Amino acid sequence: VQLQMGLCVSLKENSSEVVQPFLMGCGTKEPKITQLCLAAIQRLMSHEVVSEAAAGNIINMLWQLMENGLEELKLLQTVLVLLTTNTVVHDEVLSKAIVLCFRLHFTKDNITNNTAAATVRQVVTVVFERMVAEDDRFKGIVEQPPPVQGNTNRRSVSTLRPSAKDAYMLFQDLCQLVNADAPYWLVGMTEMTRTFGLELLDYSEVEHFLLKERVCPLVIKLFSPNIKFRQGSSSASPAPVEKPYFPICMRLLRVVSVLIKHFYSLLVTECEIFLSLLVKFLDGEKPQWLRAVAVESVHRLCVQPHLLRSFCQSYDMKQHSTKVFRDIVNALGSFIQSLFIVPNTSSTASVSAPAGGVSGNLTTQAAFEYRGTWIPLMTVSVQGSAKATYLEMLDKVEPPSIPEGYAMSVAFSALLDLVRGITSMIERELAVEEETATEFREAHPDREWQPQAVSASGAHLVWEEMVNACWCGLLAALSLLLDASTDETATENILKAELTMASLCGRLGLVTPRDAFITAICKASLPPHYALTVLSSNAANLSSKAYSIQGQNVQIISPSSESHQQVVAVGQPLTAQPQGTVVLTAKNIQCMRTLLNLAHCHGAVLGTSWQLVLATLQHLVWILGLKPGLGGALKPGRAVEGPSTVLTTAVMTDLPVIANILSRLFESSQYLDDVSLHHLINALCSLSLEAMEMAYGNNKEPSLFAVAKLLETGLVNMDRIEILWRPLTGHLLEVCQHPNSRMREWGAEALTALIKAGLAYKHDPPLSQNQRLQLLLLNPLKELSNVLHADIRQKQLESVLQILQSQGDSLGPGWPLVLGVIGAIRNDQGESLIRTAFQCLQLVVTDFLPTMPCTCLQIVVDVAGSFGLQNQELNISLTSIGLLWNISDYFFQRGEAITHELEREEEALQKQALERGETLNRPFHPAPPFDCLWLCLYAKLGELCVDPRPAVRKSAGQTMFSTIAAHGTLLQQPTWHIVVWKVLFHLLDCVRTSSTTADKEKIESGGGNILIHHSRDTAEKQWAETWVLTLAGVARIFNTRRYLLQQLGDFFEAWEVLLNHIQSAALSKNNEVSLAALKSFQEILQIVTPVKDSDKAGDALAAMGVPPVLIDPLSASGPGRPLVRSDSLVERLTRYNGAELQAPPPGEESALEDSALWWSAWNTWYRTGTDSTRPPIGLTEKLSFIPSQPFLTALIQIFPALYQHIKANFSMEDLKKLGVILHGAVSVPISSDASPFILPSYTEAVLTSLQEAVHTALDVLQKAICVGPENLQVMYPAIFEQLLLFVEFSCKPPQYGRMETKHVANAKYNQAEWVALNYVPFAERSLEVVVDLYHKTACHKAVINEKVLQNIIKTLRIPLGLKYACPSESTWKLAVLSLLKVLSIGLPVARQHASSGKFETMWPELANAFEDFLFTKSTPPDNLSIQEFQKNEAIDVEVVQLISTEILPFANFIPKDFVGQIMAMLNKGSIHSQSPSFTEAEIDVRMREEFSKVCFETLLQFSFSNKVSTPQEGYISRMALSVLLKRSQDVLRRYVEDERLSGRCPLPRYNLSILQLQSLHHDSPENQVDGNTWAQVIALYPTLVECITCSSSEVSSALKDALGPFKDFMQPPVSKVQNGES
Repeated sequence: VQLQMGLCVSLKENSSEVVQPFLMGCGTKEPKITQLCLAAIQRLMSHEVVSEAAAGNIINMLWQLMENGLEELKLLQTVLVLLTTNTVVHDEVLSKAIVLCFRLHFTKDNITNNTAAATVRQVVTVVFERMVAEDDRFKGIVEQPPPVQGNTNRRSVSTLRPSAKDAYMLFQDLCQLVNADAPYWLVGMTEMTRTFGLELLDYSEVEHFLLKERVCPLVIKLFSPNIKFRQGSSSASPAPVEKPYFPICMRLLRVVSVLIKHFYSLLVTECEIFLSLLVKFLDGEKPQWLRAVAVESVHRLCVQPHLLRSFCQSYDMKQHSTKVFRDIVNALGSFIQSLFIVPNTSSTASVSAPAGGVSGNLTTQAAFEYRGTWIPLMTVSVQGSAKATYLEMLDKVEPPSIPEGYAMSVAFSALLDLVRGITSMIERELAVEEETATEFREAHPDREWQPQAVSASGAHLVWEEMVNACWCGLLAALSLLLDASTDETATENILKAELTMASLCGRLGLVTPRDAFITAICKASLPPHYALTVLSSNAANLSSKAYSIQGQNVQIISPSSESHQQVVAVGQPLTAQPQGTVVLTAKNIQCMRTLLNLAHCHGAVLGTSWQLVLATLQHLVWILGLKPGLGGALKPGRAVEGPSTVLTTAVMTDLPVIANILSRLFESSQYLDDVSLHHLINALCSLSLEAMEMAYGNNKEPSLFAVAKLLETGLVNMDRIEILWRPLTGHLLEVCQHPNSRMREWGAEALTALIKAGLAYKHDPPLSQNQRLQLLLLNPLKELSNVLHADIRQKQLESVLQILQSQGDSLGPGWPLVLGVIGAIRNDQGESLIRTAFQCLQLVVTDFLPTMPCTCLQIVVDVAGSFGLQNQELNISLTSIGLLWNISDYFFQRGEAITHELEREEEALQKQALERGETLNRPFHPAPPFDCLWLCLYAKLGELCVDPRPAVRKSAGQTMFSTIAAHGTLLQQPTWHIVVWKVLFHLLDCVRTSSTTADKEKIESGGGNILIHHSRDTAEKQWAETWVLTLAGVARIFNTRRYLLQQLGDFFEAWEVLLNHIQSAALSKNNEVSLAALKSFQEILQIVTPVKDSDKAGDALAAMGVPPVLIDPLSASGPGRPLVRSDSLVERLTRYNGAELQAPPPGEESALEDSALWWSAWNTWYRTGTDSTRPPIGLTEKLSFIPSQPFLTALIQIFPALYQHIKANFSMEDLKKLGVILHGAVSVPISSDASPFILPSYTEAVLTSLQEAVHTALDVLQKAICVGPENLQVMYPAIFEQLLLFVEFSCKPPQYGRMETKHVANAKYNQAEWVALNYVPFAERSLEVVVDLYHKTACHKAVINEKVLQNIIKTLRIPLGLKYACPSESTWKLAVLSLLKVLSIGLPVARQHASSGKFETMWPELANAFEDFLFTKSTPPDNLSIQEFQKNEAIDVEVVQLISTEILPFANFIPKDFVGQIMAMLNKGSIHSQSPSFTEAEIDVRMREEFSKVCFETLLQFSFSNKVSTPQEGYISRMALSVLLKRSQDVLRRYVEDERLSGRCPLPRYNLSILQLQSLHHDSPENQVDGNTWAQVIALYPTLVECITCSSSEVSSALKDALGPFKDFMQPPVSKVQNGES
């Protein structure tokens, strides 16, 4: 190798000599030798063993050969080898070589020509490459620039290095040659063409300062013919214009391309001119080939984004500069538009080209078609590289014919590359910036990242300027192309360009262009001429910015409807404008997918244009008939009205995909930042508002797109729900109030779904620790309560139910809200709503009371109460009362825990209130919080107790009293005060008011087919039941809790109030109420507790959960049943209450004896009794009300017990009051319809229960007086007086006012309205009592003083006098017996006190009584049997016997008049008169012979009494005797007369008188007979004689006996001197 190297070096040194022989060989001009020599020289050259000198010699030799035209190709080859293998050739030698090549280029031989051209190109290239290589070699060496001479702006040539100098000289001469000037360096050039020159310049543009001075002016000069030329207007120009010449133009443009590409930074101003010129080449008036070449050049620029950026910085951003970048883009746009505008010339062959594949060939060629212009699209270059076709046609001299669509295709590629280049460049830089920002933030989390101010903001400005400059042109062109495109790929590319631009604008924050691109995509998605306000308003904004480019407007072209597109769907328009159906094409669907893609990938930069995107999607979804399903996802559904949506199979398969993308689009909203998310929500809300507007006033199916998507967005963004909750729910609440039901329904669906999802989501921190969020989530649920539409409330309540079922345990502080929702029911909402709400409440009460904060319990009570009060559904009202009972049970079981929690809460509230300086305000404040809870419960039940519906009242009343009874023990003592006054008495007041004002109208039936019992068929009767229950309940509480209540300060006032209520109830004009009032009265007096005789009922109630406390209190004592005193009260209550009843402590009895209470009770009783028994006054008024028997009975039954407590101070005054009431009560008649139940049948002598009660009352009194102190005994007479009044009833039933009553005996039950009682049994019982009592008390001072005996006799005289006329036969018999009894006791007393004169007035009364009875004016009834008659006679006989035993023997103690009356009576009795109506058989019985006989005997007995001890006795005898004689004479005389009259008729009774006379004769002691008597006896004689004629043998024998003794009278007696008489 070393040897070789050495050889080469030595050869090079001697190369001149080595070459010489070969040169000489060439000089022979002998072809063969020349060829050999040239080959040898080439070999030497290729081994680089040629020195500079040798090279010069070689060139000279070659020049000679060239001039001789020998071996031209070989020559060129040799030159090329020489110049390419080494760098020894410089300066003149080099120039000579180049000139040689040029000269060969212009020979006539074509091959030589072309070879030379190629060689020249290569040589020129080599020269410049050498310079580059030389620069590289000297890179490291810094040279001193020589001092600049003169005022020149270029460096002197002499300072350049050799290669650079060569290049410089060459370039300068090329410019000279192209400009047709003489060259400086290339001496010996003979000719040169511009085309070749330009081409070489294209290769050689390296030298900097020559470019500006030489090349640029040159280029500009050469451009001029092309610019001035207008196609078709040459004739108009006066001067002939140079026609553009294709080769020059083409080469010029190539030069320009190179200049711009490589030397842009040096030639800023020049490039501005070049570019402006280039833009002008695109004008429509230029020849087609020129425009094609220009478009290729523009395309070359478009693929160099950095270059474009420089343009923008250098021109568009300078103040007074042409906006070059904008012009380029706009020119492209105009160019594309102009291609669609058909020229006027007849060369319109293109139009007839196949339109969109209509011409049968199925392989449709990609093309654009617009308004009849059809332009095919061909593949021009690979994306991103500008491979030109026409700029490379260096060999063509004539302009080539441009195929149709070529220019369009290039322009289209240029546009796409432009967009792609710019966007990718800017996005790359943005990405880098964002990366640094992220790194910075990670490194310094506390500091805000500031971009390096100058560079970064500069960059941003450039980017923004680039976009601002190009977007209009791009948009105009792309929209047009999109509209015209018939090829899916082309369409896809256009859409992609628009998409990337939109996203770039979004990232740079350029709103207008962003919205413009989006609008374009949106418009393309919708059917043509589809009126969509969002889009049209936006487009108007844009088109108002008219961009004029050199007199040509770039309009944003509106889509044409004639595009031949494949129709894939027909549907309903959502807008009002296009009537009928609208058509969607495949391209629309493609655009829609792009839109979806945009929203999906670039959602973050959409900002306000979400509105456009969503509006469009909404319309498309509508046209495609997608309907929202669960969770807001859209599903293909059928259109609701109009011609149904028609979808081709192609789009049918696409639909699920589209629906899926749509859903994913909203799912991806979770990756958006907060601001973008807000934009999205706002857009959806405003869309929804529009949909709502449209849905007003017509019931066309509304668009639910927005609502569904709001739901979807909310669901995927649960983790940051707080930031979007308010706008989201606020809007949905508005939707819920929309009149269109479908719209509302979805609003509610969305809202409730969001709330449910929000509560179910696992938030961090969890909801239980984030109360604010929980309340925020629940709040819209509460707001829904204000919506009036029932369907919405239904939805709301259903979701509450679901929330309770799923999250009930964790609601915590949300309970008040939830309960508020449940309780927000109104009567106008219909029962199904109320039913749903009630289900919720039931769930709460059964499952969630323990989990909710205790402060909510009060709300639960309120809500349950409000369900009780609603009037839509009775069963719910009743069940809710049951719930209140359950709630109270819960309170009872969990009492301690609740108390504890409530007190804690209370303390906190107190503290807050103190801090604020307010007072704590809660209902029933002073009471402790737990008690307040109870009070609220009671208050609610109290409200329900006065509900208009009887069933509710009843149930509520029972529950209320049961709870108070069962759980009252939990209350603190002061709270009882509130219970009594604010709850119980308040309730009583309300009930009393309602009852007294209730309607008396008959209620026909209880709704539907329910029959109402007659006892409940008016509102008044139904209220009566309530009053009864309430009063009974309150009374029971007073009774069972007496001990507790008595410890309250104002028990006495409470007692008075209660009594007042009892009184007003008792006096109410309703039997049921009044009777019940008395039962309650009895109960609070602890006289009676309701007898539990309805155990079955109790069990049934207990099964229903109603405690067995409320058994009907009226069952205590019915008619005729005595009051039962049950002492098991304490046992019973203890059994019921667990063992919690406060057992009465010792000494309670004394507490109960508090006399004030009892006297208060007595006053009440007295007032009640007086008012209820006072008879009505006046006749005119229709009788309003008469108390019933059970009522009066109960009233009177109260007295005995009451009396036990007040007897100590019971005065005469009180006794009188009592008497009035008893009398009044007994006088009250019975209504005829009740009489069969109360009255015993007339024949039975039974007392009614009322009469029993009256007797009991009096009995109690007399017993009390009996054992009481002396001073009580003054009351005896009063009691007698009362009893005697009652005795009179037997003969004179009492009058009740002036009321007409009919007696039962003569009243058919149904004729008389009122029936008087049968008072006989009562009167008789009274009489028995009188006798009994008199028996005991006859000797009492008061009884004697008050002439009780006289009164008794006086009273008895009435029935005695009436005798047979008495209403009942038993009466007078009893009267007689009583009289006999009384007299047997009373007469001795009377005799005893004869001297005192206290009985004086009694005797005449007694005489009258005897007289009235023995000689009654009444006739016995005709049907009286003989036996009866004899019985009655026996009674008369008894009376006479009493006279003979008790009165006459004591004549000396008795007034004379009285004895005289008695004697006269006996006389009268002994002479009996016969009643004419007797039959013969009965006659002797009827004449009361027995009675006469007894009378006569009594007379006789007293005539001849031998034991005359006193003058008085004597006077009785005398009186008796004279009466007797007088009587005998009468009898005999009458007998004789009778016999004459009656002839043969025997008169057996006359035996009697004769026998009497006989006995008289026998008995008369002479010494005792005075003159008068004798005279009477003697006077009898004639009469006796008269009787002799009687034919009766009995008479005769009697006569014989009678006349016999007369012998004693025949002699005068021994005269005695008596009283001084002889």
